[in-house]
Amino acid sequence: MTGPSTDPRTPPAGTTPPKRRGTELALLGFAVVITLAAQCIVDLTVTGSLSPELATFGTWFTALWAVAHLVVRRFAPYADPLLLPCVAVLVGLGLVMIHRLDLAGSQVGGSTTGEDAPVQLLWATVGLVLFVAVLLVVRDHRVLSRFAYTLALLGLVLLAIPAVLPASISEVYGAKLWIRVAGFSIQPGEFAKICLIIFFAAYLVDKRDVLALASRRVLRLELPRGRDLGPVVLAWIASILVLVFERDLGSSLLLFGIFVVMLYVATERASWLVIGLILFAGGAFVAYQVFGHVRVRVDTWLDPFAYQDTGGYQIVQSLFGLGTGGLFGAGLGGGRPDQTPVAKSDFIASAIGEELGLFGLVAVIVVYLVLVERGLRTSLVVRDGFGKLLAAGLAFAVAWQVFVVLGGVTGLLPLTGLTTPFLAYGGSSLVANFGLVALLVRISDAARRPVAPAPAPQPKLVDAPTEVVQR
Repeated sequence: MTGPSTDPRTPPAGTTPPKRRGTELALLGFAVVITLAAQCIVDLTVTGSLSPELATFGTWFTALWAVAHLVVRRFAPYADPLLLPCVAVLVGLGLVMIHRLDLAGSQVGGSTTGEDAPVQLLWATVGLVLFVAVLLVVRDHRVLSRFAYTLALLGLVLLAIPAVLPASISEVYGAKLWIRVAGFSIQPGEFAKICLIIFFAAYLVDKRDVLALASRRVLRLELPRGRDLGPVVLAWIASILVLVFERDLGSSLLLFGIFVVMLYVATERASWLVIGLILFAGGAFVAYQVFGHVRVRVDTWLDPFAYQDTGGYQIVQSLFGLGTGGLFGAGLGGGRPDQTPVAKSDFIASAIGEELGLFGLVAVIVVYLVLVERGLRTSLVVRDGFGKLLAAGLAFAVAWQVFVVLGGVTGLLPLTGLTTPFLAYGGSSLVANFGLVALLVRISDAARRPVAPAPAPQPKLVDAPTEVVQR
């Protein structure tokens, strides 16, 4: 069976799907133009002139995606042509907004509070190095299934390290997520997420038939056997432990949600979703009753204006910023997104909504939807079960994280502390997500690559023709 070029339909027999690398290059060029144009608008609006660093930024940013394109063209020629351009647009817009917030910070009292946009560009370069390394090392995504349990152990260790470290080097804003040594900080949970997704995919492929068995039918749902509830209960316990020891509601919700959805994709039984929702509701209720920091976040979410001078100040400022932006926004450089605390990381979506308006924020969400849709389409057309689950898990991880973050920014959900993928300031998140996209690129290359024809069988010796040679 020949892999499709851009959709799940099988092309006619004997045809080769187009590689679409030219399409990717054109879209990457468009993403670079959008980023540089937005950067110029910010400089002209805020300072009245173009910054001297614009040429350096433009050259660096262009070279970044030129290298990424050349690597994909060489080592993953059949990869989906939309994955890389979507990432380029999101990273570029994130750099522009961080630069805009840098300028706002430098105007407060006439003093410079620090420039984070150049640092973020450096992290994007490190992310590109990881992207290239993954494509060079992982030539076949199926090889990862051999290291599933090793990666699971590594992921659990990465999750546990901040919990056992002293709060002085691991705690930021009440959550123990970091490792901070000598001015350098890293959030190991971002990399643990990818390790655990690979393990989930390999484990569920091996246990799919067992987990799909049903023991009884209740309210039109086919419930699994009691002995098979172990994996989801263990995932639930692990997420509760993360919540207890690291006080990290976001990572707890993210990991448990990813596992439950991958379990549903593997077994196609809606009963697993129902069981997951019941466990989540029970865990949320217990966490609200037992843990004070969870109770504060929920109470602040329910009525942020009652706590606008304390814990609700951030969400209130975010809502005011989104309201100020309206449909079309105040324009790049025309708003005051710096009035929202931690706008560069946790609330960068609020800054985008204030300056680009509802339409601009929806456009960003559409880019995320395209990225997730291409990941899910890859999951549909790749030929092996492990690749299907891995691509679905990686794509859903991005979708789920964006939903939880935007839900917190808009007041739909309690704040969780997760960062917006590719947009928000933060090296760990950006680098880890480059690795995630590299895996999607590798799987999509395998999905669209034409199947090599089987070699013709060699004739048996008894069937081989004979020839008499006379001397």
